[in-house]
Amino acid sequence: MLRASATPRRRAPEGPDHAPKPRSHGITHLDSDDVALRICLVTPFAWSQPHDINEHVAGVAAALRDRGHSVTVLAPSNRASDLAAGRRSLRDGASAPLIAVGPAVPISRRSRIGLPVGVRANLSAALARGGFDVVHGFEPGLPSLSYVALRDARALTVASFFSPERLGYPPGRAQRERLLTRTDALVAASPEAAHAAAQRFPGEYQIVEEGVDTELFRPATKRKLVVLEWRPAERPLAKAVLRALRQLPDWELVFLRTKSLAGRPTIPAKLRGRAHVRTARDGRSRAAILNEAAIFVPALGGLSRVSLEAAAAGAAIASPPGVHEQPELAAAALARLAENEPLRRQLSEEARRSVEGKTFADVAAELEEIYTGLGRRRKGTLQQSVAKSDEPLADREWILADLHLHTSWSSDCAVEVEHVLDRAETIGLGAIAVTDHNVFGGALEAVELARDRGLTVIPGEEVKTDGQGEVIGLFLSEEIPRGQSFADTVKAIKDQGGLVYVPHPFDRLHAIADPATLHRHLADIDVFEVYNARLLFEAYNDEALRFARKYNLTMGAGSDAHVFQGLGTGGLRMRAFDGPEEFMLSLRSAEILRRPKSLAYLQSLKWVAQVKERVR
Repeated sequence: MLRASATPRRRAPEGPDHAPKPRSHGITHLDSDDVALRICLVTPFAWSQPHDINEHVAGVAAALRDRGHSVTVLAPSNRASDLAAGRRSLRDGASAPLIAVGPAVPISRRSRIGLPVGVRANLSAALARGGFDVVHGFEPGLPSLSYVALRDARALTVASFFSPERLGYPPGRAQRERLLTRTDALVAASPEAAHAAAQRFPGEYQIVEEGVDTELFRPATKRKLVVLEWRPAERPLAKAVLRALRQLPDWELVFLRTKSLAGRPTIPAKLRGRAHVRTARDGRSRAAILNEAAIFVPALGGLSRVSLEAAAAGAAIASPPGVHEQPELAAAALARLAENEPLRRQLSEEARRSVEGKTFADVAAELEEIYTGLGRRRKGTLQQSVAKSDEPLADREWILADLHLHTSWSSDCAVEVEHVLDRAETIGLGAIAVTDHNVFGGALEAVELARDRGLTVIPGEEVKTDGQGEVIGLFLSEEIPRGQSFADTVKAIKDQGGLVYVPHPFDRLHAIADPATLHRHLADIDVFEVYNARLLFEAYNDEALRFARKYNLTMGAGSDAHVFQGLGTGGLRMRAFDGPEEFMLSLRSAEILRRPKSLAYLQSLKWVAQVKERVR
């Protein structure tokens, strides 16, 4: 999926300590034609230590800046100077290229990640003050800054997964679903990573591979040098390579250690003059070795970044099929390459070609396309932001409207249609939407009975889809059958000229659409219910409000009443309207009204009514 950049490529940094300062430029909005974005990249790994994810983040950040964007990296760090600079940046407005929001917390001898303990306030301040268009979290399957940033960000969000080993958090399904709801794009560095991530975080993944600096890693004068990526647990591979080296008297071997505390291989006395151990944890130090290497033998469980760098450096890669089961095959491939210079040169050229389209500039171009594509999901103007001078239907009177209620035509409601209309008028409602479950007769009856009343009735139906929750159609003319897919239900509503109203979208006590379905159908949603008076947990309404604001969705509210006493407990104050077009105009300036009553009281009345119906 990587595409070549349309702009001249500059040299990208080889490590996190070399991130350049951003250039000054005008920032426009994400959904404008001339896109220059404010981007936040969040890494969970300590910036003060070399790490392959941090190298990727640093390279992508530099390339995005070269494309005219403003990029801020948020990371933990154990370097005092980083922490002091981070505090100054938070105080001054969160505009630095790097903001260290707190120290990293050790979770093992070999890695440190920034946990959301003691740094959450700094992270929240950075996200709030940065005014970011996009927040991009790397490896959010860890209990880390990336996870918290994606969960709490108000901007559009992207999650990137690299390793199948970093997917254990959060443990609860509800937490993962909340994260998916707040994540707008899922990215994986490989099909294998996407497959593993999809088991924990289901969704549609885009493959954006790791980037490499092809100016830093480029073929130098090759010498008879073999580089083996060292892993202590892979001693059979090391022994096989050492045996092959005995038969190659003119060749040298470097055991390349890319991790701290990685142990030290045992080198036979006869090979000590030709076999050496080198530690190179960052790109610059590895480049000096790999650029001269003629052959590279990757570790069986090594870093994909190191193999990518070796290919960019033009080393012939000795990693034949089946090597994971039989490490000796790597030694055989090494011996063959050492003795066959034309083959070695051919594989070196193939390796170099294999990194075409994988530079940091290419990765930045692909990410830029993802970022700007997310901006197109947003709709027009938030209804709360409409100025009074621009208010549509300003000459109309204000009315109270309940956009979601039921009658006896629903199997779980015993209130007759006429009694619903009487009650609505008694409590001062000017408009109601009758939305019975999977039937349309109640809405038609309500429209007919309301002809001589001062009450506007919107004919609707709450339709149960096939596994993706419920969708309400407003301004319908005929019944829509239940059990269709979400997409087909939406199409059936649109075919009638109706409006798509999504009720209680995050009430996990009911069947609801999954995050991917909601994101896929954003353009089809006319009204998004941000307040439902019957929800047990107010947090579900808050999540809907957050989602609607993020995507500029037109907001709706209703009581979801199934008993007399529930009518009007949720709704809108809006201008009087006539027909679906004026209804949508009126919603632009509408105000959400919350008049909750005890849910236990209302639910008990509903149960009593249902029992009485069954006894009759």
